[in-house]
Amino acid sequence: MSYIVIDSSKCKSCYLCMEVCPNKLIKKSGNVGKTGEYTVEFVDKENKCTGCAMCAMMCPDIAITGVYKE
Repeated sequence: MSYIVIDSSKCKSCYLCMEVCPNKLIKKSGNVGKTGEYTVEFVDKENKCTGCAMCAMMCPDIAITGVYKE
């Protein structure tokens, strides 16, 4: 099982992480961020995250602060 940690205070709602996630596990949240847009959240109810870290590599603001494998 893998998961990521998103620091929503750093998220500028560019949604690049959503585009690169191979399993589409990053979604728009219901929270509005500093840009006035919805921030993102990690949703993985079926444990499909592989820990590839593509989302973290793509994030220009280092809002994805951890990619963990258990």
